[in-house]
Amino acid sequence: MTRLKGKVSIITGAAVGIGRACAIRMAEEGAAVALFDIHDHQGETLAASLREKGYSARYWHCDVSHEGEVKRATDEATTHFGRLDVVVNNAGIAGANKPTHELTEAEWDEVQAVNVKGVFFGVKHAVPHLKKAGGGAIINLSSIYGIVGAPDVPPYHASKGAVRLMSKTDALIYAPDRIRVNSVHPGFIWTPMVENHLKTVGDDMAAAKAATAALHPLGNMGEPDDIAWAVVYLASDEAKFVTGTELLVDGGYTAR
Repeated sequence: MTRLKGKVSIITGAAVGIGRACAIRMAEEGAAVALFDIHDHQGETLAASLREKGYSARYWHCDVSHEGEVKRATDEATTHFGRLDVVVNNAGIAGANKPTHELTEAEWDEVQAVNVKGVFFGVKHAVPHLKKAGGGAIINLSSIYGIVGAPDVPPYHASKGAVRLMSKTDALIYAPDRIRVNSVHPGFIWTPMVENHLKTVGDDMAAAKAATAALHPLGNMGEPDDIAWAVVYLASDEAKFVTGTELLVDGGYTAR
């Protein structure tokens, strides 16, 4: 499997959930993967398991809400692997699930710092390396809630709408540099973040899972691999004419 052979990719939020799946599938397709996260044990364990299988992988501690950490880790990863071709800005948090009028400024800012500034910093500090490589791909994880609304989690929805338009703007800015920028919009994917979110909506997890699955016309929630394969496509040369687009992987959620 060589769809990403010779490419070097940074993946933020790579230790768990969607980021972990992206790291595994991208490595299997031939990419060298730099794993960024704050969950050091899971990140180091994943990097070690990939190396044991013969893949090129290394973990960096990186809180994407801190610009200095993003720059340091990006520069170090590029130096370590010799180049940079792909960035997957996946790190994100759900934040407080309250009506807008009950949110504190701190609760709002926490989500924007990770989900919006984290993408900004990831793009900002990757672009010089991507230009040096002659181009590349940036893939930003948004959400169905970057496309449509819902009556919950206002900071999260605002952040994912921002990521959608940041992606389109950067696609236009960097197209002359042969840097493609796209956003991926998952429906509900069974990850620790979604599990934690469902814990805020009721006591019966089985009922919450069933109700959430039913929101999708296909009748089920997605799996991390459903998103990972979309990311592999956008990172590959198969998508060489794809930039500024929104790739929905949502079981039909937004088709209504």
